[in-house]
Amino acid sequence: MSQKSSTSAFDYDLVVIGSGPGGHEAALRAAGEGLRVCIVEKGPLGGVCVNWGCIPTKALLRSAEVFRLAGDASTFGLDISSASVDHARAVKRSRKVSLLMSKGVESSLKKNGVEILRGEASLVDEHHVKVVSDSSTDRVSARSVIVAAGGRSREIPSLPVDRRSIVTSHEALAMKTPPRTLLVIGGGAIGLEMAWYYQAAGSEVTVIEMMPRILPQEDRDISAGLEKALKKLGINVLCGAGVEKASVDDSGMVSAAVKSADGSQTVLEADCMLVAVGVSPNTEGLNLEEVGVELDRGFIRTDHQCRTAVENIFAIGDVRGGMLLAHKASAEAVQVVNLLAGREAEGVDETRIPRCVYTEPAVASVGLTEEQARREGHDPLVGRALFAASGKASAYGVRDGFVKLLFDRESGALLGGHVLGHGAVELIGELTLARELEVTARQLARAVHAHPTLSESVREAAEDALSGAG
Repeated sequence: MSQKSSTSAFDYDLVVIGSGPGGHEAALRAAGEGLRVCIVEKGPLGGVCVNWGCIPTKALLRSAEVFRLAGDASTFGLDISSASVDHARAVKRSRKVSLLMSKGVESSLKKNGVEILRGEASLVDEHHVKVVSDSSTDRVSARSVIVAAGGRSREIPSLPVDRRSIVTSHEALAMKTPPRTLLVIGGGAIGLEMAWYYQAAGSEVTVIEMMPRILPQEDRDISAGLEKALKKLGINVLCGAGVEKASVDDSGMVSAAVKSADGSQTVLEADCMLVAVGVSPNTEGLNLEEVGVELDRGFIRTDHQCRTAVENIFAIGDVRGGMLLAHKASAEAVQVVNLLAGREAEGVDETRIPRCVYTEPAVASVGLTEEQARREGHDPLVGRALFAASGKASAYGVRDGFVKLLFDRESGALLGGHVLGHGAVELIGELTLARELEVTARQLARAVHAHPTLSESVREAAEDALSGAG
């Protein structure tokens, strides 16, 4: 443990609870400001994102891309006499990628002088944190505390997770073999990404979403386009349906009682069920309410600057609620460290944060959907461009999808950008910058885009919006 300096009554200037994207970003930036920083982590460094979320998922999805490309190899002039999916090897690779990233987090923290305490944290009071490990109990003091403890897969009583036949995304990332049949409960990003991977790995997949459409928070056109693409691949998608209960028989087979929007009921059976119905915050056991931090349905209440009801205690990332995204947590970390360094912090505007789903075609969006824009009183200029008209998309053999842009009719500024298609998650960078800088349709249309590229479709969508401006 760091020794107290002669000029401070605290062991550290900042204690960060949790080493996920928000936590380690906050620790590194605070250390860069010259603060004495300690980070507390009870699990592998990097949190869920690095170990059981973003990174291993994307590694598996990359394997799925290769599986599909191998299946279409003859289209590109390559004859493969025999190719088979080795799911175990794909999982092993994903775990290696995660381990590499976790070691990278540890190396960065140590290199920047951040002390790492292993154990489970809880607040003693507004300035003291208890850290309990298998071998010891420490108590550290800090001028400020950031709670970045992350979240976990939400579980519901009617779908009892047993980690074998009824699983969360954690178990789905490490299955030894793909199930013959898989039910995915939840049509959000996590459920759809796992559905897309396992279908590529050979599973017969059904997605069940209780809302009228998958990705219900995204633009309606995007949701419809992705659903059509997934069905084309052979994934069965049931919307407006809910699983009332599920059970597992002695052989491990799952039976799910499904009720549709019209009231009809049916029983679906599968070798495995993945429950992907949201995230619960890791706020239990932190002693938050006892020290004055307020909770709302388990999430920590904060102001727009991530400050809790206790002045020196902040919360960032999944424990704070809102958009449950790694890069949002990192953005919040920057805001809090700016405050601690005595600089202005305006807070994080969620309409300027990109949202991505890494299926194929992929989904990427920033800003308002068309429904939201109209609800807020805008009469948006809407521009579209199909990838079917893109030379680059045709050359790559990925013609599905489109770009959809929304602009304020009066100012011309970008209200929202939505992309469905190959490379969408990379294209969204341009639209996120355009949203941040309030770039207009005319400016986007005037910007020269390289040819042939997928990004030309962004310019074409802006031109399409301008064509309806009169």
